[in-house]
Amino acid sequence: MRVVVLGTGALGCLFAAHLAAHAEVWMLGTWAEALAAVERAGICIQEGERSWQTRVQATGDPDAVPPADVAILVVKSHQTERAAAWAARCLGAGGLAISLQNGLDNGSQLAAAVGEGRSTIGVTFEGATVLAPGQVRHAGRGPTLIGETPATAPGVARLVKLLQQAGFEAQATAEIEAIAWGKAVVNAAINPLSALLGVSNGELLANADRRSLLATLAQEAAAVAAAHGLALPFFNPVARVEQVCRATALNHSSMLQDVERGRPTEIDSINGIIVAEGKRLNVATPANETVWRLVRGR
Repeated sequence: MRVVVLGTGALGCLFAAHLAAHAEVWMLGTWAEALAAVERAGICIQEGERSWQTRVQATGDPDAVPPADVAILVVKSHQTERAAAWAARCLGAGGLAISLQNGLDNGSQLAAAVGEGRSTIGVTFEGATVLAPGQVRHAGRGPTLIGETPATAPGVARLVKLLQQAGFEAQATAEIEAIAWGKAVVNAAINPLSALLGVSNGELLANADRRSLLATLAQEAAAVAAAHGLALPFFNPVARVEQVCRATALNHSSMLQDVERGRPTEIDSINGIIVAEGKRLNVATPANETVWRLVRGR
């Protein structure tokens, strides 16, 4: 099986490295330093006290990639349109493209580029941090859930088997939209607050004001999901967000890292989508709109 991973950041390196022992893996991206590092020395993964390296193909040219059976998008949301177009150019007949990105609008962009029957979305709870171009720390393990429809079932089954062979806790589900919204509820609370306050996830629980803001953001997002007719994978959104803050206490959210490095954030694809859907469904989201505009303003 041939896999092309679109994205050369933390998750891109993590998935490419683990899959390399079980498939022909190509990495495709625009980060020149990472592409050069992978071409020169391969990918280096740090897992606890152990470090290991593996080789994959790496290129910035989608036309250099032979027809792929699977295309995995792990780029930032503002890069989805380009990555989806590249996936369409790389995907072979009968292939499957999957978005494992944060945000709620990536799947529709991918489907528009490659076709509904050749695309799906997934949610991964794997954690990874870039140490240097082509070097990643595997920061935490978690399940990877792949959306399945009758049209995509054969391709999803092959992908799930491959991910399992590579050591990932992968499974197919017909409830991926609710799971994606569940992750978005958590991200909508933690990511913008950590970015605006400049603190780690655990520090968001340090005082009553921060906890109140977390709770309000999570409750608004959960209300939009409910109006959407979705049953979230947890009963209490506030308890879930606080649980994640405690479990990832030392983590700096991706949005905080983006703000600190002067990079575009994924605020539009998380809180921005929640605000837009709230307006469409007549659900008030004033706290989400405020942090959305504050992060955009910053």
